[in-house]
Amino acid sequence: MPKPSSFSTYHKIIIFLLALTQFTIVLDFMVMSPLGDFLIKAMHISPGQFGIAVSAYAFSAGISGLLAAGFADRYDRKKLLLFFYSGFILGTLACGLATTYPFLIFARILTGLFGGVMGSVLMAIIGDVFKPELRGRVMGFIQMGFAASSVLGIPVGIYLANIWDWHAPFLMIVGLALLIFILVYRFMEPVVHHLSQNQKTTALNHFRNVLAHPPYQLAFLATALLSIGGFLMMPFGSAFAINNLKISPDQLPILYMATGIASLVIMPLVGRLSDRTNRFKIFLFGSVWASIFIVIYTNLPVVPLWAVIVLNILLFAGIMSRMIPASTIMISLPRLHDRGAFMSISSSLQQIAGGIAAAFAGLIVTQKTPNSPIEHYPTLGFISVAVMMLCAYLIYKVYLMTRQASKEGVSQAKIEQ
Repeated sequence: MPKPSSFSTYHKIIIFLLALTQFTIVLDFMVMSPLGDFLIKAMHISPGQFGIAVSAYAFSAGISGLLAAGFADRYDRKKLLLFFYSGFILGTLACGLATTYPFLIFARILTGLFGGVMGSVLMAIIGDVFKPELRGRVMGFIQMGFAASSVLGIPVGIYLANIWDWHAPFLMIVGLALLIFILVYRFMEPVVHHLSQNQKTTALNHFRNVLAHPPYQLAFLATALLSIGGFLMMPFGSAFAINNLKISPDQLPILYMATGIASLVIMPLVGRLSDRTNRFKIFLFGSVWASIFIVIYTNLPVVPLWAVIVLNILLFAGIMSRMIPASTIMISLPRLHDRGAFMSISSSLQQIAGGIAAAFAGLIVTQKTPNSPIEHYPTLGFISVAVMMLCAYLIYKVYLMTRQASKEGVSQAKIEQ
């Protein structure tokens, strides 16, 4: 395979801005998991009610993404990014001001309505701005938002929550997001290349055409399963660590920080491999690796902190070895004039599937008292492994479609030339 092209200075600026934006979006969602134990005890709610709080974001994000899909390819992607980011900031501020459980649900719904579309807009920008041979590395850097949220955001958020209360992390995100909004407005150029493709159909018909395209349908199903595999375990990760593994709230930031630092090294390597070798093989390896450590981790007895950290790092390495190549494969499938709608629908289905998974997890997991161990967590682990294996089969089918399109001379690279 030829050596990938280099990034221009502007490319590096865009990667930096998109990674920062992704960082805040991911942090807003991921911080709910480590705050789970805080919220359950502070608001006197059950694990099931907490699962609803997590899924409220996902469901609203999925619905808004579907509503926006028909319009996603009709506007400057920079303007879309700024519009939805504004709403995301407002929703996160509402979370930081919530004092009751119903208002928290409302705030999570509001945040999801805007934040849920952000991922698809970011992916569409990546597909428009960067050549196919660069996208694996770009995805590796962008997905570092997950690691950065673990290294910096979540530990700082938990630290602030320990000092004040659970509202503090959301207010921290609002302040950071406002700064990033200004940087994007100032330095990102309009992203309008897709507008040169004449849109001869209405927004509704465009949405229908993309949704009805058989290759896209298979990709949508694969994306939904990709989300379910992760969402099943995520909402109750901190509650399991604290109540089952006996990790103290003060040790929790150390766990997330160590995992995040390791991921900052792992993800760029996975991104480079995705550009230089068979992306599906990397995805399959990551799926098997993650499955092994999911089973080990969910069945852990009480062990020293260092053992929990090591297993978390190994588990997260497998998860990222799935997400990066899968995302890169998905970007290569849609045609230029379908990319925004495709990514919006894909993101929506991912969010809805994640919401279903979070709510389902809340029904399976039980806790007799706020301080007693989480029960049935290993069951979630085995279900997650089964979903991952099914997802691997579907991703393989999508990968074959992108390879076939390339052989027939209609790959995205040729369309854009």
